[in-house]
Amino acid sequence: MTDDFEAAKTRAAAWFRTLRDQIVDAFEGLEAGHDAGPLADAPVGKFEVTQTKRSSDDGSDAGGGLMSVMRGGRVFEKVGVNISTVYGTLGERAQVAMAARKGIPGMKDDPRFWASGISLVAHMQNPHAPAVHMNTRMFWTPHAWWFGGGSDLNPCIEYAEDTAHFHDQQKAHLNPHGLGLYPKLKEWADEYFYIPHRNRARGVGGIFMDDHCTGDWEADFKLTQDIGRAFLPAYVPLVEKRKAQGWDDADKDAQLVHRGLYAEYNLVYDRGTKFGLETGHDANAVLMSLPPLAKWV
Repeated sequence: MTDDFEAAKTRAAAWFRTLRDQIVDAFEGLEAGHDAGPLADAPVGKFEVTQTKRSSDDGSDAGGGLMSVMRGGRVFEKVGVNISTVYGTLGERAQVAMAARKGIPGMKDDPRFWASGISLVAHMQNPHAPAVHMNTRMFWTPHAWWFGGGSDLNPCIEYAEDTAHFHDQQKAHLNPHGLGLYPKLKEWADEYFYIPHRNRARGVGGIFMDDHCTGDWEADFKLTQDIGRAFLPAYVPLVEKRKAQGWDDADKDAQLVHRGLYAEYNLVYDRGTKFGLETGHDANAVLMSLPPLAKWV
């Protein structure tokens, strides 16, 4: 691995920004178009955008990104769409974790890294509209590179047809990369988005991959792009269908309890949360995924 990857890094970071812009536009369109049903008379939600920075031990430039958060909208109670490109050297704790988990030699001798990606979590006003998570990313060190990410659906009130639509779109976008890929990434998501101390899944699954490197950067980048492209057609129709559906106190209570599960998973098990905090990225951006309100029984 050498700095010949500079052009690849630039292309990957630009793609994550493009995807971010498409999603922000689509979500603000859902807000503006919600004109019937619960909260249709509420103010239209807009994203607030702030720059984030990664802190480095020596005060040098270590990258950053954009944190885009919408709160208290008609459709979205809280949604964040973050992008970041960070770089520098991994601290000793992160070096050990990376070498142990990924088997990368030489990290102690040359701990440089570069990482770029997009991360999204949406928590909805309507309990019938499912929460969702999506992220894709590229990671580079002088010793290795890889892609990761996926998306998964987290309804508190499950509808079989919504789950089927979400998975069908994932499958359709993955099939051009090999018919065996969707089952593999679906199984990976089922294993990854599982809460051991609750003996249950976080939601109804999706797709997930990590450490993805076939040696063909172009092919792996195209796969990562298609994982991102699958998101809007998989998710937006579900919101459009459920956003005007009526709910009662019991529905809202079920939503708050389910959010508790989501918070537990992200704080205890999620690799992205751990990596972001360990490498000094903006804590507010890292913890953007947490719901605005949750409940434990």
